[in-house]
Amino acid sequence: MIVAGFGFRASATEESLRDALALTAVAHIDAIATPTDKAQSSTLQAFAKDQNLPIVEIDTSTIQAVETQTQSAKVREKRGTGSVAEACALAALASATLTIPRIVSADRLATCAIAQGEPL
Repeated sequence: MIVAGFGFRASATEESLRDALALTAVAHIDAIATPTDKAQSSTLQAFAKDQNLPIVEIDTSTIQAVETQTQSAKVREKRGTGSVAEACALAALASATLTIPRIVSADRLATCAIAQGEPL
């Protein structure tokens, strides 16, 4: 199973999310993972519907427990992890491997990371 983890600002658009995913150059994903507090965002909901993908919600304590390859001091201070996108992608799967570390959209409003593993 392949999961795209997303972190994004409140001002991100569907295009921000599309761009971040496109920059990973992954041809197929099975689900989107994001923090629980972002999962009901109308932007993310519309993006997931357009992509015909389920959203996996990852709670804060789980995000904070995941070691990430990317380490952003600003994100660590705000979210307790080095990369929300990487932590969400990894936490959404069992025996997960990060295949593409965090990539930032051109408008810098969204990040995406790809992990592969077994469904939880």
